[in-house]
Amino acid sequence: MSTPSFEYILPVIRGIQAGREYYVSMCPVRFLPKLFPLESEDLPPEMRAIRTLNQTRIPEIADYFVRNPTSYTCGAIAASIDADITFEAVGNEAEERKIGRLRVPMDAKFTINDGQHRRAAFEMALRENPQLGYETVALILFLDIGLEKSQQKFADLNSFQVPLEASLSLLYNHRDDRARLVKAVVKQVEVFRCLTEMERGSLNGRSHKLFTLSAIDRAIMALLSNFPGDEMTNHPHSHLKKGKKEEELAQKIQVAAAYWTAVSSFMLDWQLVLHKQVAAGEIRRDFVHCRSVVMESLGEVGAVLLSVFPESWEERLVLLREVDWSISNPDWEGGILLKGGISKSRASVGWMSDYLKVRLGLGTADGASNSSIPGARSD
Repeated sequence: MSTPSFEYILPVIRGIQAGREYYVSMCPVRFLPKLFPLESEDLPPEMRAIRTLNQTRIPEIADYFVRNPTSYTCGAIAASIDADITFEAVGNEAEERKIGRLRVPMDAKFTINDGQHRRAAFEMALRENPQLGYETVALILFLDIGLEKSQQKFADLNSFQVPLEASLSLLYNHRDDRARLVKAVVKQVEVFRCLTEMERGSLNGRSHKLFTLSAIDRAIMALLSNFPGDEMTNHPHSHLKKGKKEEELAQKIQVAAAYWTAVSSFMLDWQLVLHKQVAAGEIRRDFVHCRSVVMESLGEVGAVLLSVFPESWEERLVLLREVDWSISNPDWEGGILLKGGISKSRASVGWMSDYLKVRLGLGTADGASNSSIPGARSD
């Protein structure tokens, strides 16, 4: 007596890659856990087809799916099939031979080559929003090629991935409140609008810009660190109504734009570059005020000014004109200038913040002695 054959029947498009057949299909999200069981965490690395799951990433991706059920984007999952499969074309014409049904035995082993975190995140997201189970995710299916080649395929699929530049991530993000705020401030502050590199995280010697969007982002967040209201997130459990959140966002944009417009008015070098009287490269080479460590420090100082002098903070900024911003200023040695280069460390940001607080008559943040800060006032 023959054993009944139970199988999956998948609608697919057949293709050729590296001389081998592969198939593209769609899979309902609710079937992902069954089709793609996760590998045991106890397997040694050399026996695994993919890396061990990073458990901290899974809740973040799942939260993204849950928070954005009508606008999330998910790339294809690539997997290998260990089974005797059968492809049935829908017809005999050239294009028809590429489209058909793939018959896969139910005891087949599916091994994910790329996308295991998305698969695990979908399983987690389904617990909170079961309706996601009726949506589909693209599958790229390869014939089983053994552990060694599966590992190689995983390495190949991940070899050319380049982390997204922080500036570009902000530029292209239209959902996150923080990204919206930063881009709105950049548009309203003329020197930022004209002199900010919006894509790259660094500036080459020939760039006509003074700042990067990622540096502006950190500076603005430092400025608004004491601002009342919700943090710059889109957390799903926020109790703020949409109208209230938009109102707070508008207030933050207004405050940040006013502050940085005032700061820029006291930075003569920024104005010279803005009006094309001096090359940006020269200013970046010879001065420190457009460096990210200083920008973030200016943000921190601004947070103190807005808190201590809510009505007269702009008057204090006039003192920025008295600061010697040239890179040759010996004050920077050991503070933001270490081993001949500008430091971006958290300690250097704190040092620069204290330096500027002293210069603006605010004292140091912790009330410590000013003697270690060059240029400290005796009064």
